[in-house]
Amino acid sequence: MELELEVDMKKRYEACMVLSGVGDALGFKRGEWEFCHSGEQIHDELKELGGLENIIVTPKGWPVSDDTVMHIATANALVINYKSDDELFASLAHEYKECMKDMSGRSPGPTCMNSCHMLKPNVPGGYRIPFDLRGGGCGAAMRAMCIGLRYPREDDIGDLIKVSVESGRMTHNHPTGYLGSFAAALFTAYSIQSKKIREWGKGMMDLLPKVQDYVKLVNIDVEKNLEAWGYFKTQWEKYLAERGITEGDSDPTFPAIYKIKERDEFYKSVSFAGWGGASGHDAPMIAYDALLSYDGRWEDLCSRSMFHGGDSDSTGVIAAACYGAMFGFQGVPENNYARLEKKEKLMKLAKKLFDIKQRKHNTEPRQDEDSVGNDSRHSSETGEANLQSKLKPEEPANDDEPLKGNESNTQAEFGKNECEKNIKKLKTSSQDTPGDENVNKKQEHQDTNINKSETENNGTAATEVTPRGKVNETGV
Repeated sequence: MELELEVDMKKRYEACMVLSGVGDALGFKRGEWEFCHSGEQIHDELKELGGLENIIVTPKGWPVSDDTVMHIATANALVINYKSDDELFASLAHEYKECMKDMSGRSPGPTCMNSCHMLKPNVPGGYRIPFDLRGGGCGAAMRAMCIGLRYPREDDIGDLIKVSVESGRMTHNHPTGYLGSFAAALFTAYSIQSKKIREWGKGMMDLLPKVQDYVKLVNIDVEKNLEAWGYFKTQWEKYLAERGITEGDSDPTFPAIYKIKERDEFYKSVSFAGWGGASGHDAPMIAYDALLSYDGRWEDLCSRSMFHGGDSDSTGVIAAACYGAMFGFQGVPENNYARLEKKEKLMKLAKKLFDIKQRKHNTEPRQDEDSVGNDSRHSSETGEANLQSKLKPEEPANDDEPLKGNESNTQAEFGKNECEKNIKKLKTSSQDTPGDENVNKKQEHQDTNINKSETENNGTAATEVTPRGKVNETGV
């Protein structure tokens, strides 16, 4: 099926939000596929289910993970008007703390949970957490796509940078983490702009100096950020060179054989610690690779971005959002999204984001909407009374069926055990953190960590082997 580029923009906004949830639910599969390290096994199981076209995505069978819950939290904050940046950032912090109440059975990462616990949205500046040498996971990237819907135009780039960085480092205060947020937001904006996919990588690299300028301007932990800056940049330079799209003016090149097994090997090779897509640099990278290489069919995009041996829901959520932002629901079987958990909420947020875009286009500048672009980032005024009235969380959509966390965690354990009969398990340690089984599974992939610095010249990360029993973030 040849996809049309001329799709109603409102539909593209709706599809971006809804399909992001679909990409999450499919890649997650109650933890069975997120924690399976074999793309071939996942495809075999998919075939046994009758193929993607026969999967009916429902809240009970295919719940969304922490990725979508946190994406909704980001969007909740973005659809309200604010008088200052501080109000917006406090609202984001509030939403992130609140959404932690909806994590049973959704496999939240330890860094997201610990960071949200530290956030104090009702205190001036309470949306900031300390710089984190272990904050390079994908938890910031997986929830940032809607930022690209809120700031979709080229002249919105200052706001996109600011909000993606600040929202990202509320949980992942490390360049590898929050630059993943920037990349996911930017790629979504590029999708809305209908920018050629092969140009996205160069566009992002060209903007990295502006992101660094913003970090310097805010003047918080500047030296630590600059010391750790090189890894993200270097890894992306290597990737773009390998695909032959450093300049973005030619078609990408791929190996003659680039099937399921080969993709698994490549995704692992670009990862930080062997789990492809689990870090801030490679979650958007693998999603981008899938968008560059797929044959135009939704099924093939899912195969490449959601059904692989890495952190498949976090790569799928980004790739599917970009697909929807470009093509709407074209080519997507209705049963893949019609009964998606939280669909109504995602649709409502998409409509609000679209309405903001339209009003901004037709009546700009509007002080009440666009104040986020003003130079108020250093203001200590939080407008607390006004803020409290805006921070009231919305009621959950009626179409969402309740989830049973224990059942989901058992499913994830079963899926992981079945997978490991056929593949070699990643290096493990005898120490485990008590608590949610799925949290422990994410922790299993956190073997090493950026400890001191990643040099600007070659991006080589100094690493430290750390017991898994400690929260050591190289994943989510």
